[in-house]
Amino acid sequence: MTDRTSIENWVARYRVAWESNEPDDIRALFTPDGVYYTGPSEEPWRGHDDIVAKWLESADQPGETSYENLGVLAVDGDLGVVQLRVDYREGRYYDNIWLIELDDDGRARSFTEWYMKRPEGA
Repeated sequence: MTDRTSIENWVARYRVAWESNEPDDIRALFTPDGVYYTGPSEEPWRGHDDIVAKWLESADQPGETSYENLGVLAVDGDLGVVQLRVDYREGRYYDNIWLIELDDDGRARSFTEWYMKRPEGA
């Protein structure tokens, strides 16, 4: 059963993968048939190979972002909802909501990013 701790652990592992861009770190986040939605209406990346390849195509470089996990907003069954802020060094700022559906091993079956650009200084 998914709980706040398992969601927080997954978010921490995601940040490690975000900074490392190591295929094994990325792969470890998802079930073999997991799906990654880069937006709620986007076509998802499906399965380990697709997720790793597309992650690396659009990867941020280590140290390019600062990141604040504002906490788990809700857990319902296997679904967790997390609020975050991400700031890019060159001046882009985002507020994020992540929807994360975990399996019993703490890997995502489904991950959806919702992000909105935040005005500078907000």
